[in-house]
Amino acid sequence: MKIATLSLAAMLAGFAATGAQAATVKLFCGATDYDLCSSAAEAWAKQSGNAVSINKMPASWDDAVPLYQQMLAAQSTDVDVLVIDVIWMGMLKNHLLDLGTLVPKEEVAAHFPTTIDAATIDGHLLALPWYMDTGLMFYRKDLLEKYGKTAPKTWAELTETAKAVQDGERKAGDADMWGFVWQGKSYEGLTCDAIEWVASAGGGTVIDDKGAVTIDNPKAAAALALAHGWIDTISPQGVLGYDEESSRAVFESGKAVFLRNWPYVWGTSQAAGGALVGKVGVAALPVGAAGEKSSGCLGPAYLGVSKYSENKEAAVSLIRYMTGAADQKRRAIQGAYNPTVAALYDDPEVLAKLPFLKDTQAAFADSIARPSSATGASYNRVSQAFSKSVHAVLTGDEKPEAAVAELAQQLEQLKKRAKW
Repeated sequence: MKIATLSLAAMLAGFAATGAQAATVKLFCGATDYDLCSSAAEAWAKQSGNAVSINKMPASWDDAVPLYQQMLAAQSTDVDVLVIDVIWMGMLKNHLLDLGTLVPKEEVAAHFPTTIDAATIDGHLLALPWYMDTGLMFYRKDLLEKYGKTAPKTWAELTETAKAVQDGERKAGDADMWGFVWQGKSYEGLTCDAIEWVASAGGGTVIDDKGAVTIDNPKAAAALALAHGWIDTISPQGVLGYDEESSRAVFESGKAVFLRNWPYVWGTSQAAGGALVGKVGVAALPVGAAGEKSSGCLGPAYLGVSKYSENKEAAVSLIRYMTGAADQKRRAIQGAYNPTVAALYDDPEVLAKLPFLKDTQAAFADSIARPSSATGASYNRVSQAFSKSVHAVLTGDEKPEAAVAELAQQLEQLKKRAKW
């Protein structure tokens, strides 16, 4: 697929042709990708005739939320461009500039529709997608080949395949082998995992995009029951305390057949000298029921402009540059960041760096959003209630049907108080 974009020079010339005076745009860059972010902003500044002032976000993105809320509540002009997690969109919606009439439609359409939908609230486009994250399935392709298995398409197939390979390896002498590791600790990671199970089974997303509580249904309960059945059969008891890094460590030590995690694991598992170089396959997550889509949890990062910016025109110009195809390609090649521009998934240079993108494009396109837009400032409470309820099912402290019914009641009460 050919990427239909203007040349970088032409794009920047277009941005500068507005006649606006030079501005200093103030932005945040994340700690982990500071160099990539700051170099893009500085390149834009040099070629557009503007300037940038860059601040580093806290190392933990969770710590950025109160900082943002304080600045925006004060209508501060100390920041123009914000790095935004998808789940903050509803929380920050009243403070972000509507980009709908400020960004050409063809630029918006270049991104995966799921990323645009997640950034659109009440018809307002509040941010532009910058890079993509979604839940993926990593697997030991060498072990699947050894046992004549293929990458599973459903959770039931994964359960069966994981057990067969696990048991085969244990009989061969590897007593510590497990079939499947994932994020079972009661935190946001479990919210992501469980929404994937439920949505891919046709059980919805806990709360729909209109704010209705939907979790109390048989398909959702069945999805949680299946996951409970993994504990001590294909997943260790310890998975109930795993986060992304602890589950990755088990997989990369060679002690698991399958891993659910984020795309960054491709880079860590294939680092020079690693035990799994050349042995890892990547695929979209399985589905829970026939006819449903693979529903990896949507986790993109965005760039948005503060309503209180004194440099709105220049700030929009900057985020168009940083989220455009040219710089997303650079980030993919130099930093292994997954693009949100769909056409880059056919780009030979990008695929040379991230070969799994060719086989997982559907996973990125079909990602499922958490209910953050509908619930706004209440999202954290919703997520905590959901992950706590799911964890109780996984430990066996709650039956799935009772857990989803009780959760629905809790969320209805929260909805009444918060009026989302």
